[in-house]
Amino acid sequence: MIDCPASERRQPAPAYAAPHGFEVSAEEHALLRATPPAPALEWATAAFGSRARIESTRAMLGGTSSAVHELLVRDQSAKLHRVVLRRHVRTEWLAQEPDLAEREARTLELLQTTALPAPRLLAIDPDGSAAGAPAVLMTRLPGEIEWNPTDVTAYLDGLVELLVSVHAAIPCADTTTIPRYTPYALEMLRPPVWANDARVWLRAIDMHLGPAPAHSRVFIHRDFHPGNVLRHNGRVTGIIDWVNASVGAREADVGHCRLNLAQRCGMTVADTFLRQYQERTGTTAYHPYWDVVAALGGLDETWDANPNPIVERFLAVAVSQL
Repeated sequence: MIDCPASERRQPAPAYAAPHGFEVSAEEHALLRATPPAPALEWATAAFGSRARIESTRAMLGGTSSAVHELLVRDQSAKLHRVVLRRHVRTEWLAQEPDLAEREARTLELLQTTALPAPRLLAIDPDGSAAGAPAVLMTRLPGEIEWNPTDVTAYLDGLVELLVSVHAAIPCADTTTIPRYTPYALEMLRPPVWANDARVWLRAIDMHLGPAPAHSRVFIHRDFHPGNVLRHNGRVTGIIDWVNASVGAREADVGHCRLNLAQRCGMTVADTFLRQYQERTGTTAYHPYWDVVAALGGLDETWDANPNPIVERFLAVAVSQL
């Protein structure tokens, strides 16, 4: 979530407005940020030959779904390689989606035939038999995540251009190995206990449970937002985290990005992103359904302990447009 002009900031900034994944519990830190175990490092170095060795490891911040580390590997010719090791270590998630590593690997293979600045697949351990957990090894793209742009309009333009490129990158005929998009299921069909306006939540839940508006299907990222975009000197250099790539509505990516922007910068910036996207694509219609499914996905009882009035405001704007 980007840091927007003072006029758009919520002051004081609540804890949940921090960029997603940068604040983790001690238990999550041990699981996700600790140095990878020896079997995982041995598996990663094997991709560069029997005499390769690890020069350094660094936990990459900003994610909570998997353990992600940057490795500096020296191969047997003394050449250095900067790579990324993702390990799927959340056993409860693997129980529901055991093919997470395979899905990302398939997507990265498809992306290698496109002009998108995506990582290149180096190795995969689909079941964790070698690395200790299902793992993907990929190239490290240049650039860093940018949360504090000096020019918000130009920053959003970069997001828009990248998103348009994503949706055009792979023809649907070539996506038979990519899963179809479906909204994340609701595990709870009531407002969280801290909700100020239960009517907003109930209308949003009804919309989430209903049919999606008519839409065309394209290749989508499914987790498109500023935290998955790399930049260097203001220029987009990469888009990462392809685990959830799907075939579905363009608007699903738009809504997810709008939610992330709204949580940090407010609706004005989220609306500016939508307006710039529509100007770029020549579209005018945008159904609030896509904002609702982005904001409500995964609703369950854990939300009761995590008040988030920004999400409620986001939902209120969406249902007011019905």
